[in-house]
Amino acid sequence: MVLKSRDRGQHAELACCKYLQQQGLKLLAKNYYGRRGELDLVMLDNNTVVFVEVRYRKNDIYGGALESITPSKQLKLRKTAEQYLQQETALNNGRFDVVAMTEKVQNNGSDIYSFEWIKNAF
Repeated sequence: MVLKSRDRGQHAELACCKYLQQQGLKLLAKNYYGRRGELDLVMLDNNTVVFVEVRYRKNDIYGGALESITPSKQLKLRKTAEQYLQQETALNNGRFDVVAMTEKVQNNGSDIYSFEWIKNAF
């Protein structure tokens, strides 16, 4: 089954969320929308709120996943995270992580991903 781009992105975010939960993080919010943009995943790592930007690339023909987070994208993420912290939690410490995902192989119709998790990415 071929997924549309939006569905593929949601599928990748779900896989990333499961991966991070296996690493001990707790999900606080998925696809949080603020005035300035969207946060893919908001998670809790001990007492730190982690804003996770998920980047999926089937291949790197047009550049890798990490290179696609431009300074203007980082600014939008910072502003949206600031809004989240003000409205949604009493915690005031956070960090920005990036999880770059690539599809390794399709096995019996289910995707298998490789994850590159960069803590404190920016």
